[in-house]
Amino acid sequence: MRITFLVPHLRIAGGVRAILAYADRLAARGHDVTLVVEAKSRVRAAWRNLRGVGADWVPALRARVRWVERFAPAVLAEGDVVVATAWQSAAGVAAAPARCGAKFYFVQHYESLYHGAPNAVDATYRLPLRKIVISTWLRDLMRERFGSPTDVLVTPVDPDLFHPTPGTVSTSRPRVLMLHHEYAWKGVADGLEAVARVRRHVPALRLVGFGVKPPAGEMPYDEFHLSPPQARLAAVYSSCEVYLCPSWDEGLGMPPMEAMACGAALVTYDNGGCRDYARDGETALVARRRDVADLADKLERLAVDAPLRMRLAAAGMRFVTTAFSWDRAVCRLEEIFGARRSG
Repeated sequence: MRITFLVPHLRIAGGVRAILAYADRLAARGHDVTLVVEAKSRVRAAWRNLRGVGADWVPALRARVRWVERFAPAVLAEGDVVVATAWQSAAGVAAAPARCGAKFYFVQHYESLYHGAPNAVDATYRLPLRKIVISTWLRDLMRERFGSPTDVLVTPVDPDLFHPTPGTVSTSRPRVLMLHHEYAWKGVADGLEAVARVRRHVPALRLVGFGVKPPAGEMPYDEFHLSPPQARLAAVYSSCEVYLCPSWDEGLGMPPMEAMACGAALVTYDNGGCRDYARDGETALVARRRDVADLADKLERLAVDAPLRMRLAAAGMRFVTTAFSWDRAVCRLEEIFGARRSG
């Protein structure tokens, strides 16, 4: 198949990383795959195409990258399948001529919550595009709010990158890892407050942060990993007993799943997307959404109860590494694309 993905950018991020992983694996299976990326400028697009600029954090990407000034019907090549991967590209796919192939919308979050004007983003979910979503929460949301059927395709963890990795740690334990992000909905303030409350009773607890940008001003991290390369992430995850996810809403949530695959026990808000892998008391401890007291209580339980922590870590790692697989996901995506194309 000739498959075109319309991608808003190539910066390292969970959603873009998933799209590139699918594109790379589909290309490896013999499909002709192109990632069309907006450059916002004709000159910039031409320069990037001339220089062969791609995603430098993905070595040996097997799909081609083509930069365009903007997503417009005229820039899209003939193909069998064309896929929107964010709200900004949905209108471009909807307007694509029939020569571009069957039209899909790969939905990785309910972007109306935090990205763009809500009415404008909601309008994209009403476009006549077949939707593929990455969690059952998104499936239910699309059905209830927009009357739209979907295919669910949970993004798997890459076992070659994320697995328990031995290392030396000089700090006291337990160590709690949290993603630092400037978006308020990522819940960093809630996470810091929960950690502060737990430290009153567990002073040995150490907070480890990581993120693509450094914290602004003083932050109570005992250790911070700035933009760790993909190959180093497993060691960071593995160095901590607990992963804390205070996000208010997530389409799925790859960092928690990656941490679980590396052997960390998960404490998370009930943020929607986590329901496909975080089962309270079985594979994780799940706190009520935006209830800091409940989040702190769950975190303290794992901090002081080593047998519980170890049981949840083992069950969580077993679940995320067996329930979802890249081979099955890519085969299913081929089936979805092929069924629509033939229909």
